[in-house]
Amino acid sequence: MNINNYFRLVIPGYSRNESFARAAAAAFAAQLDPTVEEINDIKAAVSEAVTNCIVHAYPDKIGDIEMVARILDGDIFYIRIKDKGCGIADIKQAMTPLFSTCEEGERAGLGFAVMGSFMDALRVTSRLGKGTSVIMTKRVKSKNE
Repeated sequence: MNINNYFRLVIPGYSRNESFARAAAAAFAAQLDPTVEEINDIKAAVSEAVTNCIVHAYPDKIGDIEMVARILDGDIFYIRIKDKGCGIADIKQAMTPLFSTCEEGERAGLGFAVMGSFMDALRVTSRLGKGTSVIMTKRVKSKNE
């Protein structure tokens, strides 16, 4: 699939940067002329992915979060959120709704479920001690469809 446009952004994992990452992804996706619902879906998924990096990847420090977005043929919005944090021991378990590595009551454990519900595809890869990569895609439908 051809890449028609792209950007790469690296931000430190401060919670205040989550809204910036969400806004940057939405502004970039806007070139596809998405509906308000599609933009909100993208913003929610990016917010969850970046928040996961902030909360889980770097529990004891501030680390970098890399975001790469692409516009692909067929009006496909692609985004990868990547960290170099602690990694995920069991991806299948981590993607189970209500599972969280945080102390009970701190987090709902719905991040991956939310990401998957708002995007067409979600792929998570991780290596312990090396980090995690979340790749999501969404086809932005023509307003005439």
